[in-house]
Amino acid sequence: MFDNIFAAIEKWMRELLTGMVESNMSTMFTDVNEKTSEIAAQVGRTPQNWNSSVFSMIQNLSESVVVPIAGIIITLVLCYELISMLTERNNLHDVDTWMFFKYFVKAWVAIYLVSNTFTITMAVFDVGQSVVNSASGIINGETAIDVSSLSMQMQAAMATMEIGELVVLALETFLVSFCMKIMSVVITVIVYGRMIEIYLYTSLAPIPFATMSNREWGHVGTNYFRGLFALAFQAFLMMVCVAIYAALISSVRISSNMHSALIGVAAYTVILCFSLMKTGSLSKQIFGSH
Repeated sequence: MFDNIFAAIEKWMRELLTGMVESNMSTMFTDVNEKTSEIAAQVGRTPQNWNSSVFSMIQNLSESVVVPIAGIIITLVLCYELISMLTERNNLHDVDTWMFFKYFVKAWVAIYLVSNTFTITMAVFDVGQSVVNSASGIINGETAIDVSSLSMQMQAAMATMEIGELVVLALETFLVSFCMKIMSVVITVIVYGRMIEIYLYTSLAPIPFATMSNREWGHVGTNYFRGLFALAFQAFLMMVCVAIYAALISSVRISSNMHSALIGVAAYTVILCFSLMKTGSLSKQIFGSH
């Protein structure tokens, strides 16, 4: 009789622990699928599509507050340009009418750039979005992990384990699943932080645009333009990180060793977070922005 009782208790504990492990593992890999798809969806949006209300606020602030300051900067730059142009020709002794035509062209270019700042900046992000959308057709098909297949592998592996091993495995899966949730929060902060950086970066766009027509001050606008391209193409680098992560995590085999598989999942998730954090500095390095 006692043998039947112990057998029933062992069966109940095995079913309980097996259910806990399967639930933790399924939730873990479901979070992976959701997070990779969320990254692909978030980085594929332009600033005006990500949050239209925030974009409208930034645009209004830029046009009503920053553009007047850019107008003052344009005035200073053009005055400096005129004085330099006249004094460098033997203090007005060698005046050429072509100089004034070139001066008025520079003035028109400066005013045009400031007047169309948001159109130009959004065109840069449209180019970046086009690249991301082209890449997503290749990447998105491989990011999802087949949870049902992994569930079958887990059941086959746990069928040969003792109660003690199942207890340890249940604790491991709980800890790794908890760490995955923390990593998912970190990833969300990175993705959302990039968009906030874009809004902050574009809010002051008229000021560096006002300097681009001048030879001495033009490096400010040129470096700003490089930074725009770096932010736009950072989304492509983030998509590549997601694709590499999906390829690595899809190679995890539960049936061979569940403990090493759990460590591999946690390690790959940490690598993904680290890689996403490095995309910003890497993109700026590629485009020569500082």
